[in-house]
Amino acid sequence: MFETVAIPVWVLWVAGLLALVGALDRILIPSVRWYLRRRLNRAIARLNDRLQLKIQPFKLTQRRVMIDRLAHDPAVVEAALAHAQGEDIPYPVAADMAKKYAREIVPSFSAYAYFGLAIRLARWLSTALYRVRLGQVDEKALSAIDPGATVVFVMNHRSNMDYVLVTYLAATRSALSYAVGEWARVWPLKQLIRTMGAYFIRRRSRNGLYRRVLARYVQMATEAGVTQAIFPEGGLSRDGFLKPAKLGLLNYIVSEFDLETSRDVVFVPVGLNYDRVLEDRVLLAAHQGQPMSKWGQFTTGARFVGKHIWLRVTGRIHRFGYASVSFGRPMSLRAFAQDRTTQSHERMTAELGRALMAEVGRVVPVLPVSLIARVLTRDDPPVQRGDIRAAVEAELEELTRLGAHTHMPRKSLDYAVETGLRMLVLRRALTVEGTGEAACYRLDPAQRALLTYYANGIAHLNAPRGPTRRVPNAGQSADPGAP
Repeated sequence: MFETVAIPVWVLWVAGLLALVGALDRILIPSVRWYLRRRLNRAIARLNDRLQLKIQPFKLTQRRVMIDRLAHDPAVVEAALAHAQGEDIPYPVAADMAKKYAREIVPSFSAYAYFGLAIRLARWLSTALYRVRLGQVDEKALSAIDPGATVVFVMNHRSNMDYVLVTYLAATRSALSYAVGEWARVWPLKQLIRTMGAYFIRRRSRNGLYRRVLARYVQMATEAGVTQAIFPEGGLSRDGFLKPAKLGLLNYIVSEFDLETSRDVVFVPVGLNYDRVLEDRVLLAAHQGQPMSKWGQFTTGARFVGKHIWLRVTGRIHRFGYASVSFGRPMSLRAFAQDRTTQSHERMTAELGRALMAEVGRVVPVLPVSLIARVLTRDDPPVQRGDIRAAVEAELEELTRLGAHTHMPRKSLDYAVETGLRMLVLRRALTVEGTGEAACYRLDPAQRALLTYYANGIAHLNAPRGPTRRVPNAGQSADPGAP
């Protein structure tokens, strides 16, 4: 019993290693986790002190806990039972599908990643590509939003840069939770987007169980006061026009709203515009029935990035003009619903969608390229620089009279005309002959669709200055840039 037993040295090493792992798991790791959690809580408290819209505890809940809560929500369990009966499959299979959808949707928010990485990256990328300008902002109305309300930023969708630009400009207000489409579900972008608090959605899914899981997540986040950002158009505008709202996410919010017991939801309209949309040619190709393949989109993007890096290295870089964001008047869902208590939530959602898109359209900023494009796409466009300036001035006066927000760089119409024309010449949409006021600008017929795209971006402002032609549509196809 007390005899010496010889064992191999490697067995001793393995036993020692297992003992060390056990000690770390039981003693050291919990202490480190507690220490890091305490530091995180302090950091969140400091962030909430300076943010207008606080980070809600719901957003900080561990992802696996949220997945279990969502998958076992009574409404989701009921939907899983109905799906099992409808598809003639065992309930455990339907329940596993619901959990899979929950795992796909639920984000993994990291305050350090959002405020330490995402905000800095958004600021750098936005200012590296554009001259960023904050347009119309009703600070008094925004400051008067009930701190207990759920705030939802409602935006038009011009570019995938929208996520970056609004994240940067809203950094002092809150951490935004975006609804992001399947285009971003690729490694490593998927993991990064999840840590930013965004959640993925299948915009074209007709699966009833999936839609119920998504609806419950949106409703749970709304009930918990999570600040969100949505694009009611559902995807990038292919022809530049502001599109009517798709009511999916809005319907999820409205359907569970109760005037007496629910937390108020305040919608903040946000209008975005660019002198150059990065995806414009890809979107136009899709709109005209000639969508690029995935490989074509990749090679086009790679060439664009390579050229941009080369121009930056050689010191010949030109930023892509101006990018501007305006914030409109907040709209309370409680106030909106009080006047419509007899309506079904479907009808109320439709009216809410129209009202929100009207407000979003009202605050879309007018930028130099949009103005120039609007003037040059008329049936009888001016050619000489002086005539273009006069036409732009008349257009500007009419837009201002109609209440549009216009951004004049350096508060100079001459400089705005100069920058708009220069941008279009660089894009090879215009050719120029001569200099000064006598310079003549000719539109390349092959590029008319490009100019029409930018003119359409402010067409909803209804300045009665002649027709703007709709970009011809030769067919429908999947939107390559849709989120």
